[in-house]
Amino acid sequence: MASAALQLDETSAPFRFQQIHIDVARNATDDFNPFHDSRKWRLIRNNPFGGPIALGFQMECLVEYLVSLERQARGYPLPQGGFRNYQFTFADVLRPDEPFQPEIRATRETRDDQGLPVIANRVILRKEGGLALMGNVRDTATPQCPLVTEGLSRVGASEEQLRTAPDRQPLAETDWFLKRKYLMNGNAKNLISASLGDQAWYFDEIEHRVNFPDMVPASLISCALLERADSMGFDFYANPMVYTSHLISVDQGLARALRSNDCLHILVDAPEPVAKGGGLRGAAPEQHRHHCLGLLPDGRAVFGAEVLLTPLQAILARG
Repeated sequence: MASAALQLDETSAPFRFQQIHIDVARNATDDFNPFHDSRKWRLIRNNPFGGPIALGFQMECLVEYLVSLERQARGYPLPQGGFRNYQFTFADVLRPDEPFQPEIRATRETRDDQGLPVIANRVILRKEGGLALMGNVRDTATPQCPLVTEGLSRVGASEEQLRTAPDRQPLAETDWFLKRKYLMNGNAKNLISASLGDQAWYFDEIEHRVNFPDMVPASLISCALLERADSMGFDFYANPMVYTSHLISVDQGLARALRSNDCLHILVDAPEPVAKGGGLRGAAPEQHRHHCLGLLPDGRAVFGAEVLLTPLQAILARG
């Protein structure tokens, strides 16, 4: 897998997510969205996709893996500090057994406005008839999503509140919803494998290698959003939402130090409307932004993110 992934061009064999990959990714991340379920997708009102679809974070985990391989091939070490930023737009869905081709552009080195180094890759997941995902992976000294440096101060809560707050409930006296998770090597390996990556690149007990991919903690955003919506009585069949874009900044020092059984507090705030714009299939007339944080018990943020969603019915209305 690793050697083939380094030769991504029009002659490479296409990639495919099978339903078992989707199921394993769902289980590894607690994602119960019916869009991914092999039976419940039929219950979604006016579902245009004709079957279950791959997870957005599953696609992003594959991209993270392939970018890491590309950089390794060019002699770049794993970052131990700074921030890795993932900026993706979802252009279309991927269905089980639907062929697609990743394109990882060559790593480029530039400088930001302060003269600090930036290492970047342009990435695309291409399918017949168009694109499924496009975006960039950038390593920077300062994050593109400032939430990751604001951490607990953005939430307006104390460390004690964070540690003692009930799980799957709004955090008292704030607008944030809390989902508490404990990292597990097994769940991480499952997400990597379900994303068509090589788990041995990240984990090897005999070689004492433990390296949680950035998308393992970040992927828990979905279950936190779903838990929040469920607690408010949201109807996932009548008015489903789909991702249009993600901006995720990951603190590389904290991410590389994550270990099994580490507690992670996933926090998501109430949605805010944003201006009309493109998104899935370029036709999203309205979007809603959630700010998201992945916090350690001491309040430091492993990641900060802004995710945009749009109602499926709004896309259908635009035709």
